[in-house]
Amino acid sequence: MNWDESLFRAINGLAGQSTVLDWLALTLSTPGTLWAPGILLSGYWLWLCWREALIAAPVLGGLIGLLDFVGAQVKHLVARPRPCMVLSDIHQLEACGKVFGFPSNHAINTATAAAFLHVLYPRSGWVSWPLVGLIGLARVFLGAHYVTDVLGGWVLGGLCGAGVAWLLLQWPRFRERSVVPASDLPIGVDIKS
Repeated sequence: MNWDESLFRAINGLAGQSTVLDWLALTLSTPGTLWAPGILLSGYWLWLCWREALIAAPVLGGLIGLLDFVGAQVKHLVARPRPCMVLSDIHQLEACGKVFGFPSNHAINTATAAAFLHVLYPRSGWVSWPLVGLIGLARVFLGAHYVTDVLGGWVLGGLCGAGVAWLLLQWPRFRERSVVPASDLPIGVDIKS
């Protein structure tokens, strides 16, 4: 047994031992779970910095869609079966999914968003990266992926998310602030204060 399978069995062996852990892993693996926090975050982003949000949010959405497609194509090229397809004595708490598992699209999508936001807003990392880690761990816990499937997804998503955000920051108009000329200020407003 190789280290990847051993690590998979150690994590997956915890499945079925605690209803709370099982529920948490299933909840974190459900794509719809992130819609509500995503909508709240988008609203906050628009309120905080609407111009950046109107530019960056569609870029992030398009990037996630593109990388989700790329991840599916890589799965067919690598053709590595999921553990739930080849290992009979595992704890499987959800349907196995499609045949191939490398890379994990859950890992790609979450790492893309976390890296993108971290480059634009470094303080966001203390929330996003632990969530990325928990979702990746949940995929192994549930028997859907090996650890290397998740690591591969994190690398692909993280590099692309960070790279695109970095490119966005290189565009001078992205963080351009509106400067009101002194002649347009109301009479009596002191611009030095």
